[in-house]
Amino acid sequence: MCADPDLGFHGDAEIAGDHGTVVDLAVNVRPAAPPGWLAERLSAALTTIARYPDSRGARGAAAARHCRRPDEVLLTAGAAEAFTLIARAFSPQYAVVVHPQFTEPEAALRAAGHEVRRVILPPDFALPARAVPAEADLVIIGNPTNPTSVLHPAALIASLARAGRVLVVDEAFADCVPGEPESLAARRDVPGLVVIRSLTKTWGLAGLRVGYVLASAAAVKEIGRMQPPWAVSTPALAAVEACTSSQASAEADSWAREMGAERDTLAAALGALPGVRVIPGAQASFLLLRAVPPTGSAAFYPEATGVRRRLRERGFAVRRGETFPGLGPGWLRVAVRDRSTNEAFTAALADVMKGAT
Repeated sequence: MCADPDLGFHGDAEIAGDHGTVVDLAVNVRPAAPPGWLAERLSAALTTIARYPDSRGARGAAAARHCRRPDEVLLTAGAAEAFTLIARAFSPQYAVVVHPQFTEPEAALRAAGHEVRRVILPPDFALPARAVPAEADLVIIGNPTNPTSVLHPAALIASLARAGRVLVVDEAFADCVPGEPESLAARRDVPGLVVIRSLTKTWGLAGLRVGYVLASAAAVKEIGRMQPPWAVSTPALAAVEACTSSQASAEADSWAREMGAERDTLAAALGALPGVRVIPGAQASFLLLRAVPPTGSAAFYPEATGVRRRLRERGFAVRRGETFPGLGPGWLRVAVRDRSTNEAFTAALADVMKGAT
């Protein structure tokens, strides 16, 4: 019997203790430090940390960014806290998580004592119209999805909503898509909709822990009841105000276009390697690929487990796939970096797939 995937494993574990010694392609956070203007805003916020955090400005800024009212926004210490709060706020009788996707939502539900049913999408991980059981009263799905990088049509996800159901959409990587055409963040007409956003990916703020929930005022109030006072720090609040401005949104959109071009180039190069298949149509800042060694070389390295080890020997850390429900040891997630890094990684993977020592 196969062991259940380790839902508590995350990409940062791939490089634990190895910062600076390997190229990190395992963590899908934009690697560059926050831009100068953002660093200045964060630094300025430190002058006021003797006071308790005041979230009103940040809440209003996030609301304006998505054409919402401030009472429809809950600021959180990253998307991970949002999943924990949701798991505690609701009492689903039939919770469904659509996989493969970020494992924290299921882990949070289970930690809160809820039974979880999995809907496992097969490659190429498109969402069928009737994939979710009708009796599900809480559904969680990512868009674009981590780790598949698949972007589902907004209309299809919205069609999952119905009376009596909470529909949670993880949009942590939505700003990787220029214009965010499939985002539901501004939708107020979808019953039971809860959208989760993160500022840690695009802006390189993983250590700051900052995100927010968008939902009806009633849902925000219910979820917020699970949160302790002053849960979001003053620097994190400053980041929300800065990163949801129109200028920041334009900068993020420009980055998304540049990153997307590099991603598509990398996908084509990796997909041309023997034994490598890249999931097509990627829209986030990473690629999901299946790396199967040449016939007869299984003793040399068993699927991607050995591929990953040999890539590390060549100085590259990638994210293992077997901790995501629906994937296995043949799958790898690779973050998109700059052109020279992407080319060096492609050469290393080509070398590994040929069985070079």
